[in-house]
Amino acid sequence: MNDRERHDAGMTVRREVLGDAHVDRAIAGTDAFTADFQDFITRYAWGEVWTRPGLDRRVRSCVTLAVLAALHHDEELALHVRAALRNGLSPQEVAEVLLQVGVYAGVPAANRAFRVAREALRQEPGEA
Repeated sequence: MNDRERHDAGMTVRREVLGDAHVDRAIAGTDAFTADFQDFITRYAWGEVWTRPGLDRRVRSCVTLAVLAALHHDEELALHVRAALRNGLSPQEVAEVLLQVGVYAGVPAANRAFRVAREALRQEPGEA
């Protein structure tokens, strides 16, 4: 797959996982300073990793939630909580992932993540 094909595949997955509204806002906010980064994450995060056949999107969402929670990346965590629902996880499954975070990344990380996730789950499903 060449870079153009990887970018196109990545953009398709990115839109399916994060929703058109979020991706459209990210693209609209792209300027000369951020253009290379937007291309990078579209091609590599979405076009290389999220398109691999080794894990389905539900599992990739679980891994993403756990890592973002452990690293205290709250804004991205909220975004990916909503994406996890789009990928088929239930709110109860999101909570199970965050319980796992509590055991392996610490109770404070899980406590913070539960707070972020609860707020994200209160938002409308189409919001990103």
